Amino acid sequence: MYIILVYDIALDQNGAKVLRHVFKICKKYLSHVQKSVFEGELTKSQLKKLTIELRKWIRDDKDSVIIFKNRNKKWLDKQFLGMDMSDETLNFF
Repeated sequence: MYIILVYDIALDQNGAKVLRHVFKICKKYLSHVQKSVFEGELTKSQLKKLTIELRKWIRDDKDSVIIFKNRNKKWLDKQFLGMDMSDETLNFF
């Protein structure tokens, strides 16, 4: 299935550490599109592993992750305003 994952990590005392781990986990499974946006094809098993790994770091009272699922990338129309960063390697952390 085709996944788009976005996250928002609170940058408090431990936020930078959480952010680094969440970024690395997402990068392991998906392609980095923008600062906190990832996309890619995953199996159900891979999605489950990703979710389990993220749950170890996401703080329920401060952070959020949204996972959009679609059966296939071909059913998704993407429109970019400004720079199309999908082909660039972004490395902020």
